[in-house]
Amino acid sequence: MRIGELSQRTGVSPRSLRYYEEQGLLSSSRSDAGQRHYSDAEVERVSLIRQLFDAGMSSRVIAMVLPCVDAPLDPGATESAFVTMTGERDRIDADIAQLMEAREALTVLIGINRRHWATLSAEPVTSSA
Repeated sequence: MRIGELSQRTGVSPRSLRYYEEQGLLSSSRSDAGQRHYSDAEVERVSLIRQLFDAGMSSRVIAMVLPCVDAPLDPGATESAFVTMTGERDRIDADIAQLMEAREALTVLIGINRRHWATLSAEPVTSSA
């Protein structure tokens, strides 16, 4: 199938599909005219790539995980994918903790601002007329 059909079947833009190919996540053959042609198996692969992106992985990390898909019986590839994915989860956990700290700091600042605002609105307005 050509890139337009793969795009329709997966809901992923042709631009994104070309990007996946540039990053080594997806492969195609080329016609004599240079058009990309994809196998039916690439529909599932694009779906998996989307799941990995949705899980917060970068294309570089996804490229490290995909060998497990390409060689599912290779224990080394499976272990490598496991280590990579757990590392990504740990990174996300650290990001969440940092965001929670930033949120708490912002909550404190909002409280300070609210108290300041209350004192401003409680002060009598003086006119210099």
